[in-house]
Amino acid sequence: MCPNSASTGCHWDGGPRPAVRRPLRVAATSPSRLLRTGQSGRCRACGNHIDFYQRADRRPIALHPAELAVAHVPASCRWHLSCGIAHPHGDGSAWCRIPHAVLCPSRTPTARLTAHVEEMRRQLGVRSRCLIDSGAFAPSTPAAPEPAASSAPPARPVVQLLLGRYLADRPIEDIRCVAQTRHRRRCLLPVLAPDAPKGVWALLPASPQRGQLTLPAGLMALYDLSRLPYGEQLRWRTQRCPAHAAAPNAADLAMAGWQVFDPLLHAAHIRTRLPHDPGGEA
Repeated sequence: MCPNSASTGCHWDGGPRPAVRRPLRVAATSPSRLLRTGQSGRCRACGNHIDFYQRADRRPIALHPAELAVAHVPASCRWHLSCGIAHPHGDGSAWCRIPHAVLCPSRTPTARLTAHVEEMRRQLGVRSRCLIDSGAFAPSTPAAPEPAASSAPPARPVVQLLLGRYLADRPIEDIRCVAQTRHRRRCLLPVLAPDAPKGVWALLPASPQRGQLTLPAGLMALYDLSRLPYGEQLRWRTQRCPAHAAAPNAADLAMAGWQVFDPLLHAAHIRTRLPHDPGGEA
């Protein structure tokens, strides 16, 4: 009789074998550095699961975790994934992804939805209500706008870099590196390194984008990084500390917290007075 040497999921006594943890790696040719563990999250408005992906312009988008049949999704709401990057419209297959903003029960849909998508919105609304009633989720309320005359550093500053303006999700000194360390944890170092060049607080015109109405405020306070070298601006845009900026193959465990600044949508974060921030040179 030949012994059975096939590997099983149990020990000789029937006990389960511990799962072997395999480190996640990113291919050198991958256009996205974000690991799968950093893509999952919950919607702050409804509490349902979402997956974050980067678009071709490196802006994030939240997609519904499950794939849907193309026949059930309007053409304007179809997305597909290629090499970890989200692209609008379908890829020719019978399945596609849909943005969570279309299914979120706390938002008003801007497109005409099919009956199948409307039913999914209803199911997510029921699940959101169950999470709220059980105390497992509390919807986030928009923060009150700070007074324009305040000299304290803004909670969500506007930063100018790489010929654009971005809205940060936290104060400048609290922006943290998103790279993965050797211990497979998120880096604890801030992006504002003490030995690296710093930006300056400046009052610049609140110029709107093309096709938008002008704003009553003529000047706005922002953290200007445009005078820094291109490598430093790119380090801030990818939200990495100097050590991980020098390691391009290091993966990311979280999405960068930048949003493209829109003077109309983000009017509550516009400040007209320079803050007294020790992190800047102004």
